Amino acid sequence: MARVKPGKTTRAWHKKVLKRASGGYGARSKRFATAFTHVQRAGVFAWRDRRQKKRDFRRLWIERINAAAREHGLTYGRLIHALKTAHSELDRRALSELAVNDPAAFARVVEIAKAASPAA
Repeated sequence: MARVKPGKTTRAWHKKVLKRASGGYGARSKRFATAFTHVQRAGVFAWRDRRQKKRDFRRLWIERINAAAREHGLTYGRLIHALKTAHSELDRRALSELAVNDPAAFARVVEIAKAASPAA
């Protein structure tokens, strides 16, 4: 049987890695060994940050809701508790959107929450 050298496969793999590393600074986008490390690390950060993004957005929504709730004399925790008591289906994302884009509607939601909870 004839000897087969891996040149074609290796070249394709190197091209693929270098294409993913394009835009990197210096050797990171030119030399395979450096580019390979760069691409691997980028993949790890991308994997981590896809999950981190969800946490970051939830934190942002909570901050916005808290700021808007305090304008109406409630804290974030008391508002969320009151909304659960009122069996509200609004999630934090929707509440955040209301707080930022439609303060009047958010005020109505706060009034509903206050009516549902005697402590609020």
